[in-house]
Amino acid sequence: MNAVVAPPDKPPAHRRAVLVLLTMVVALFGCASLPPSAERPVSHAFSKPDEAPLGRLAHARAAREEARIANGFHLLDTAELGLSSRLALIREARHSLDLQYYAIHVDSSSSLLLLRLREAAARGVRVRLLLDDFQAAGSDAEVLQLALEPGIEVRLFNPLGGPRASFLGRIVGSLHDWERIQRRMHNKLFIADSAWGIVGGRNLGDAYFGAADASNFIDLDVLATGRIVHDMAASFDRYWNDPLAYPVQSLVSPRELESLRQPQAAPADSSPLAPEATTTATFGKPAAPERQPLDLARVPLTWAPSLLMVDRPEKITEEPGDPAAGESVVEGLLSLMRQARKEVLIVSPYFVPGREMKQTFDELRRRGVAVRVLTNSLASTDAPAAHAGYARHRVDLLRRGVELHEMRAEPSSSLGLEARDVHTGSSGRTSRSSLHLKAVVIDGRSVVIGSMNLDLRSQLQNSEVALLIRSSHLAERLVRLFHATLARSAWRVQLRAGGHPRWIAPSGAPFADSDQEPEAGLGRRWLVRILGPFAPDELL
Repeated sequence: MNAVVAPPDKPPAHRRAVLVLLTMVVALFGCASLPPSAERPVSHAFSKPDEAPLGRLAHARAAREEARIANGFHLLDTAELGLSSRLALIREARHSLDLQYYAIHVDSSSSLLLLRLREAAARGVRVRLLLDDFQAAGSDAEVLQLALEPGIEVRLFNPLGGPRASFLGRIVGSLHDWERIQRRMHNKLFIADSAWGIVGGRNLGDAYFGAADASNFIDLDVLATGRIVHDMAASFDRYWNDPLAYPVQSLVSPRELESLRQPQAAPADSSPLAPEATTTATFGKPAAPERQPLDLARVPLTWAPSLLMVDRPEKITEEPGDPAAGESVVEGLLSLMRQARKEVLIVSPYFVPGREMKQTFDELRRRGVAVRVLTNSLASTDAPAAHAGYARHRVDLLRRGVELHEMRAEPSSSLGLEARDVHTGSSGRTSRSSLHLKAVVIDGRSVVIGSMNLDLRSQLQNSEVALLIRSSHLAERLVRLFHATLARSAWRVQLRAGGHPRWIAPSGAPFADSDQEPEAGLGRRWLVRILGPFAPDELL
């Protein structure tokens, strides 16, 4: 926002017009404010995971498999595994379920999970749901009805003011507090009994579990057990008890909350949240087919040393670059990259490198370290503005020796070797794919999987979380997935005469080379050209 507002003395005419328009809109919606204080009872994660069945299972598996390191991991590299693993944690939990997410989209997949959370709370499991407030509006605000359920607490992190029914109204009503509201909690954690947990890129919703009609995300999580989960639980507590975490009841009136659970007549094609025409509960039997939970006693585990990389919640309110803020997740990741000796593989759906990142790449290339990046193409991305930021740096990155690959949007695209991971919507129609996975592999020995993108927004604005795992086995598997994707579902971008990019298809691929953004419509290409000069890197 600061990049487009002129100095206060004499702004140009067109900027004066924009400011006048914004002033009128703000006057229309009003400047919403947050409650000056809110009761925020302090609570902590379940402190005795070894006494829970899930904790005993982890110990038994470590003993049986003669694990020298008590941290076990399993890659959740298909949509089916992403959902079935979460269902398993809900089913097996006996004491606590702690969920921290940037977004929960209310649809059939999330309704199934939320229904199971209600059932867990009913059998005595304490459920805490911490949700970034940015997308908890419109139909997705229905998730807030969980705050009315016995045994379930819901808090919203860094909330916006304004009418919750209108996403635009909330943004406009909060423009007076722009510096705060554009910083978001992007963390994604799912923890059961402080004994097993999930970290990765997936939010909750059909598009993250292969069930959306129009477009599905190719994503990745990692299931973890052992002492590393204690660190995940401690991180959750720190955010849960932070002053920016507001109980839903302090932001939404009892009448508004109650309205979210009113009976709804089911239409002929039945809304995902309307289980049956006669039910009085919104979260009932979802429209999505029942999924079989993952068998935690039999799922293969890789035992390896690990470290949780997590931003402090204070990052949301601190000035970027403040020396007291410490190293962010992305800055820590860049430090790890600088230790590479042979190769760094990067998968980032939104890739907008800043100066520090480019300097890191320069240092690596001078030492002969290969830097290979897979990101979205303009055709596959769900964020054209972010692609505009990436496109600004594309030629410069190629000249620096960074190897760039861009993902197709076709249904056959998959970052996985499993043929069963077919992306089909709930209607049975095959959908398009968009990369959402965030991972880095260093020298074929270390992997980092988490919520962070390799962009300035993740580095400077949002809070993030990731798992660093030292495992040649997991690294080899991710390298295989990376190269399999390059061989069938991605273009390599190279410089042609005149210094312009050219997109090269893999040998034998059913798609062609291109001298312009491939498979992207004219409207998208022009949108990127228009946005490119104006969109600040740190806000993309």
